[in-house]
Amino acid sequence: MDLAAKDLQTLCSIAALAAREAGALIADYSQRAFAVQHKSGCESLATQVVTEVDELSQAIILKRLSPSFERFDIALLSEEREDDGSRLEKQAFWCIDPLDGTLPFTQRKPGYAVSIALLAKSGAPMIGVIFDPVENILIEAIAGVGVLRNGQSFNLHTAGVSGVPLYYYCDCSFETHPQRTQMVANMELVAQALGSSDLVVKIGGGAVMNACHVLQHPSACYFKLPKMKAGGGSIWDFAATAAVFQCLDVPATNFHGERMDLNRTDSTFMNHEGVMYASHPAVARAVREAFASSQLS
Repeated sequence: MDLAAKDLQTLCSIAALAAREAGALIADYSQRAFAVQHKSGCESLATQVVTEVDELSQAIILKRLSPSFERFDIALLSEEREDDGSRLEKQAFWCIDPLDGTLPFTQRKPGYAVSIALLAKSGAPMIGVIFDPVENILIEAIAGVGVLRNGQSFNLHTAGVSGVPLYYYCDCSFETHPQRTQMVANMELVAQALGSSDLVVKIGGGAVMNACHVLQHPSACYFKLPKMKAGGGSIWDFAATAAVFQCLDVPATNFHGERMDLNRTDSTFMNHEGVMYASHPAVARAVREAFASSQLS
């Protein structure tokens, strides 16, 4: 069955309820002790860490979403479950990160969120729902409809990129990135090209909240360069925010400025193309130009 506009509204409401309930659980656990484990085969500490809270959050979300699987013929891809390949067969699939930013969560720092998206088989984002348990903020996006922030229409800053600070958001792993010095030097060139008043480097959040923070500034970006090694985040790290940015008509693409491959057939990783989030097309262009000849990854 094809999903009509009213179906998307219904599914978005279900996802929003699931995100709030999971977020309440996460907020509760943020105030007490919990078990921390480590996944094998992951490239960085941020991707290795998993907690019992990730699993509990996922259970809450799936309880809310599960009736929609059969009713709307929707598949599932979730970080804490094995990929069964159904996302490549059905018309659409839920894409879930029950606790994005697990590392800052374990460090009792802001930067974590619940992320739920509905993607078409083609990889096109249809719904994006994000809940920030720290600030109690719910963002809902439906393709062709718009974005709500705590129930109110969400609008971007309209100021130009010249004469204002350029904000560069980075994951926790950037603290020890072997090419950090060169990356920042390249971003200084970006700031200069844009006529920025300053470059502000912000390190520490997960992928979802880093992308959301980009929307707080007239001039800001969060990106990952393409690389050969598997990693670079997974589909569930970028699906919901891609829906939000798409609705706001600001860049959420692969690093080269093309549509993200959000239903990659051979993997869930995004290293093959990287990602680019920017508050303005001029920022995305300037970053690509500054890194065009770099051998960074």
